[in-house]
Amino acid sequence: MAGDFGIIAWHEDGRWNVAELTHVTDLGSIMDQLNSQATNGGAIALIAIEEDFFIVARALGSHMQMMISDVTYALESDLAGDLIEMLDLPFPEEEDDSQPGGDIDLLSDLGMSAMELEALCDDPELFPDEQLDAIASKLGFGNQFAEIYEGQ
Repeated sequence: MAGDFGIIAWHEDGRWNVAELTHVTDLGSIMDQLNSQATNGGAIALIAIEEDFFIVARALGSHMQMMISDVTYALESDLAGDLIEMLDLPFPEEEDDSQPGGDIDLLSDLGMSAMELEALCDDPELFPDEQLDAIASKLGFGNQFAEIYEGQ
């Protein structure tokens, strides 16, 4: 996959609804879109930036949780840097190893543990879109994710 891509998913009437996320490189826009779709079950954004890293964000009421698959991309990406700053994480150094950061357990109540999410982040064979597809499938909206991704 080349380019940036994102989806927003929300649970309504007992099923997942999924739509393409716009302005995926603007943290404020991502948060606004999440808040506008947050129903009783909240809303989830899955965002792939190039072939580099991914972000998962979740709005549940007024509570916002976010994670990034690799904090070291804050050295190269304004979006990653903004997220690191918002999450109050230490800014990475050039020699730091790749590691996820933020609220790694943000999907645990939906069936994806922090350990599973970290394992996905650590898999060097997977591109961000493949990692997000695995997350969407685990949460129960993999088919909708694939339809939007393939249609873009």
